[in-house]
Amino acid sequence: MKQIAIVGASGYTGAQITSLIEAEASFSVYGLYVSENSLDKGKMLSALYPSYINLNYQLNPLTDIAKADIVAQCDAVVLATDHKVSLHLAAYFYQQGLAVFDLSGAYRFNELFQYPKWYGFEHDYPEVLNKAVYGLAEWNSEQIKASSLIAVPGCYPTASLLALKPLSHLMTSTLPVINAVSGVTGAGRKAQLHTSFCEVSLTPYGVLGHRHQPEIATQLGQEVIFTPHLGNFKRGILATITVQLQPGTKIDDVELAYQKYADTPLVNVAANQFPKIDDVVHTPHCLIGWKFDASTGYLVVASAIDNLMKGAASQALQCIKIHYGV
Repeated sequence: MKQIAIVGASGYTGAQITSLIEAEASFSVYGLYVSENSLDKGKMLSALYPSYINLNYQLNPLTDIAKADIVAQCDAVVLATDHKVSLHLAAYFYQQGLAVFDLSGAYRFNELFQYPKWYGFEHDYPEVLNKAVYGLAEWNSEQIKASSLIAVPGCYPTASLLALKPLSHLMTSTLPVINAVSGVTGAGRKAQLHTSFCEVSLTPYGVLGHRHQPEIATQLGQEVIFTPHLGNFKRGILATITVQLQPGTKIDDVELAYQKYADTPLVNVAANQFPKIDDVVHTPHCLIGWKFDASTGYLVVASAIDNLMKGAASQALQCIKIHYGV
């Protein structure tokens, strides 16, 4: 049985992946950790999240002694931490021989110049970064098996890339337009006025400057126009994408492209049947619906995921299971 430590376990994603790993026979939650100055240290996870009443784990401070203990006792660590925190922790645990599954953006780009531009810090570990692989589970399974440092994709990129990557050989140079709406849990558990549920009203944000745009473009191999929106619901993402396909493309070509997912149980595709948020909340699934207008060459595709599940915790679990051959 693989022993897994979870750092940043007090957040929504950390609590979610704790519950998922706990339910797996092949894995064991070794311990839950928060920063040394966290107000949650010493508390029980079930006290923060009564819905996880059976998860009787204390939130331990991540001291140097705790880190050494994790290295000595664990096979892997999950980092549900801030980007700047994961930058250092991922390198430390990877260099100590653990498998690292990082839910932040600290290792999602291969290019060093992207980090100061989009995340506001210089990347201090180029040699470690060269070993990281992008954990889009349905597309990079062989790389995930081979690497011990997995950068789990962002939630918006997961929804967008699962919808667009099968079409990459059919697309023109016209930029796909992605309009995506996320629930407020995507902003994390920290109290902020603009993400307070009483203050939230459907609105775009990060227009032409959101850090998930270059992540999508890098993995797709084509620039995109990406506009995220904050919705007044707790969890879930719906991305509606307009993309121009090459002249002469037929509906059969689109159907054939999406056959990529015929044997992938967590991604389901339907023509002329569009998903809604409620179809995926609290599940690890991605539902994709599409409609193609052959007269104009434009396709509209919608992709729905739970941002805390397929957009974070359950995709991390997929990566863990792929890596260990479970």
